[in-house]
Amino acid sequence: MIKKILIANRGEIAIRIIRTCKELGIKTVAVYSTADKNSLHVELADEAYCIGGPHPQESYLNIPAILSAAEISNADAIHPGYGFLAENASFAEIVEACGYIFIGPSYKAIDLMGNKVNARKLAKSLKIPVVPGYENVKSLSEAKEVARKIGYPILIKAACGGGGRGIKVVYKEEDLEKTLNLAIKEAESSFGSPQIFIEKFIENPKHIEVQILGDMHGNVVALGERECSLQRRHQKLLEEAPSPFVDDTLRENLYFYAKKLAEKINYHTLGTVEFIVDKNKNPYFIEMNTRVQVEHPVTEMVIEEDLIAWQILTAVGEKIFKDDKYPKNHAIEFRINAEDPYKNFMPSIGKIEKLHLPAGYNVRVDTHIYQGYVIPPYYDSLLAKIIVKGKDRKEALKRGLRALQELKIENIKTTKDLFLKLYNFKEFLDGSYHTKSLEKELSNILKC
Repeated sequence: MIKKILIANRGEIAIRIIRTCKELGIKTVAVYSTADKNSLHVELADEAYCIGGPHPQESYLNIPAILSAAEISNADAIHPGYGFLAENASFAEIVEACGYIFIGPSYKAIDLMGNKVNARKLAKSLKIPVVPGYENVKSLSEAKEVARKIGYPILIKAACGGGGRGIKVVYKEEDLEKTLNLAIKEAESSFGSPQIFIEKFIENPKHIEVQILGDMHGNVVALGERECSLQRRHQKLLEEAPSPFVDDTLRENLYFYAKKLAEKINYHTLGTVEFIVDKNKNPYFIEMNTRVQVEHPVTEMVIEEDLIAWQILTAVGEKIFKDDKYPKNHAIEFRINAEDPYKNFMPSIGKIEKLHLPAGYNVRVDTHIYQGYVIPPYYDSLLAKIIVKGKDRKEALKRGLRALQELKIENIKTTKDLFLKLYNFKEFLDGSYHTKSLEKELSNILKC
């Protein structure tokens, strides 16, 4: 059994991992930047080491510094959380080569599925439906030919992109050259590879993802689906489980495809297989995330399993249960970001002068903030996740409204106000919203 885990991350996910480790009797090691010296994960861990300056490249992306902290602390394993190095195949390979357990998939699985072109090809070989399109488009003439074949609008995607980034929409041919050049430049600067691919843009789809879990004994199970369609610029703002759109037939198909893909690559930890689904409930595979997701608490609430614990247990060879898990109730997660919805989601930084977090029956808050905490300008804007559970969606919505009303964060602008406004938005209340609903109606929603 693992005795000590170094957590190569910060914020709420670092705290989330620390809590599970404490329950499992495992010591924890926090790493932090100079900007995070007063962060809560530093206080809660058994040990903490400063690994560099405030910018991620100096600290949370600094592999030698992280490994040095692991050596000094005599850690047995390293957990990457999400973001930063979580889907960096080279990091996973180096961690294992240095004798530590990497709490995640094999570096080969990360490398394979981290490239959307390769993942797409694998899905096609397994007869898993993918959005019509073409891989390895390298020139404007090729792009024009592809676009004419599949029809506008199209999506240009960075092959190594992720988290909703590296995506461009083109509605007409006269915009193709400029957008293609921009996409290639951004792909290289943001993800280290200029490789892009083109696929048909399915208008107003649902974004549905399936949580899967595998072990080293060949077992893979599906742990329910999540509805992730409430987005702005391809970034998720709210998730719920189960999806109000998914029926039993679609659910079984999604489970089947997700498990088939994971089984093919001998996947042995947590992962998420993502799909878009058209209005006729036809699913299309888009990517696989080889890490724990920001929205994993939604699944935890509806299947009543600790997913972080299973990440750790499967890393040391534990067998998992063999039956798929189906939602027992309904959960919704609100991402509370330090952004001002009324000013084009401009980041809000500074000191939290007063804080009151919601609580009560079936309300969970995952956060790293506290009263007096100073939000640094260097990292993601996520402050907290409010997760509520009900026996059905109607009850979860009511509980979510109550929890949002209880939340008080003074001196910082947050997305709380946007979520309160959503309770006047019919498509949100009836569950019919899609990936473009928020962007289309945002100005009207904020005026309510």
